[in-house]
Amino acid sequence: MSRIAPVDPAAATGKVKSLLDKVHGWFGVTPQLFRVTGQAPAALDAMVGLFAAVSGGALKAGLREQIALAVSELNGCDYCLSAHTAIGKGAGVSDADLAAARDAQASDPRAAAVLRLAVELLQTRGHLSDAQFAAARAAGLSDGEVLEVVTNVALTTLTNFINNAAGTEVDFPRVRARAA
Repeated sequence: MSRIAPVDPAAATGKVKSLLDKVHGWFGVTPQLFRVTGQAPAALDAMVGLFAAVSGGALKAGLREQIALAVSELNGCDYCLSAHTAIGKGAGVSDADLAAARDAQASDPRAAAVLRLAVELLQTRGHLSDAQFAAARAAGLSDGEVLEVVTNVALTTLTNFINNAAGTEVDFPRVRARAA
């Protein structure tokens, strides 16, 4: 059971209702993550805004899901591993690449470089070495794409921390972190 009660979308009002309606439009359901975060309208607004912003960026949906899996594995977030595995399948990521992403690996060399960068950002708290930054550039990432990876890592860390702190009930087929 969640430590923070989820907001009932049918009972929501004002800004929270508007944001939860937007989320429902994206997914066809209102995932528990957003319902729990609805207890803090400012947090929900920020999270929904970040999701909307990154979806319009240069990184494709499948790669964003792979980043989320790599970060969520390191942060030990069962909720996000479950959600992003399901959403990644919907975005066309193969089962093999979904599993590999949890280890920051991918069959595509460019995607593998992005996942390595994502994990390095998390592990170094953003203090990349010159060699790590050069490796991202050598893999073909533009400065804008590097910044989008940073943003996706930050967004996933935000959702991981919300779910881990709140004990959000998983409402996707469950995937468990190997180590928290």
